[in-house]
Amino acid sequence: MRETRRATEPETAGRAAAGRGAPPTGLAALQRHAGNAATAHWVQRQTGGLDEHYATRPTEHPEWGPYQDLTKAAGIPQADAEAAWQLLLGGVDSQGALNDEATARTSDRQEQREIRATNTWYQEFGRLMSEHLQIDTPTMALWAGGYETSEYAYSKGHTPLARTRIGSVLNVLELHPNWKLTGPMWSVVSKAFVDRATGPVHIFLRAYTPDSILIRLEVPHLRLVQRLNPDVKLIWHPVYTDAGGQMREVSRDCRLVDNAEYDKRDTCVAALYQYLRLFHEESNTEATAAHESMEQLLVANGHKDGV
Repeated sequence: MRETRRATEPETAGRAAAGRGAPPTGLAALQRHAGNAATAHWVQRQTGGLDEHYATRPTEHPEWGPYQDLTKAAGIPQADAEAAWQLLLGGVDSQGALNDEATARTSDRQEQREIRATNTWYQEFGRLMSEHLQIDTPTMALWAGGYETSEYAYSKGHTPLARTRIGSVLNVLELHPNWKLTGPMWSVVSKAFVDRATGPVHIFLRAYTPDSILIRLEVPHLRLVQRLNPDVKLIWHPVYTDAGGQMREVSRDCRLVDNAEYDKRDTCVAALYQYLRLFHEESNTEATAAHESMEQLLVANGHKDGV
């Protein structure tokens, strides 16, 4: 005789919602979006006592209320927003196991990143939210060197990820205090954003770091997009912040101007480094991080004292 059991409250709610035509909740939503195998793996992990995680009780997350308000203000349909929330929380709960697996399997940093980026929940979140990564200006912006650089790019008429509908929501939420659990989500979303490029992409550099998401992930992925669509062009801007906090761009003759465009990364970086070496003053704390990043990279590449 087949054993029967009483349905749990989340299951009952999920079935009732499905019967009404509403989006499923709880494990039903997770299973629908990420598949049976991933759901089974996630359920098994709950026996580990991850009390600080909220995938089984999504509306108890401290950011649930702000998330609802933000997605509504951004114009994201409620059904999409609720499904996305489930996927985000499932992603947070699942990421720890992938991080452990990456460390156990290899010491190569790039291979570790690739393993950490296989989070099923985050990948499905990126697909679900793809249409909400649409830009509201003719051109897309990528950047490196602090969030102020993103805002500068937007002020120049280009749309960065943080100014898209879902990007504006994610940018002010704290899903979990551990970046190792949420960082891979940003990598997935960044690639989904770059996938939407159809024309010129303006790239703003206030600091050049080879290990940044921009250089190691977004630009290489943009190159792949460019192969399929020759209209996608990379336009580089070296940016310097003066002591008053004003951002300007570095021209080829080492002047600060309103707009300086380069068609190659290396010439853009060279212009930025030249200005930082010749004209940066230690009293200008607004550009300290960029100057230190430059010096560290030059020393690492065999240039004594960063020159």
